[in-house]
Amino acid sequence: MWLGLLQSAAPIEGELAWQADALCAQTDPEAFFPEKGGSTRDAKKVCSSCTVRAECLDYALSNDERFGIWGGLSERERRRLRKRAV
Repeated sequence: MWLGLLQSAAPIEGELAWQADALCAQTDPEAFFPEKGGSTRDAKKVCSSCTVRAECLDYALSNDERFGIWGGLSERERRRLRKRAV
């Protein structure tokens, strides 16, 4: 997941405040949006040690993010998680 908001000078507040602590903001954004069939391994490795992984996944599920790695899960994995929750 790429967080363009983190590049601005203004501090992030409210619902998106967790993004300030996201490790993906310090990483190549292309790793979080691999081409179809591309590896998600590098992005998931970053997510595995991120302190805001749960908040990121919750955001992606709540906002129906359909692309990229969010909270350590791919689009397909999030879709399966949503189906199980219903």
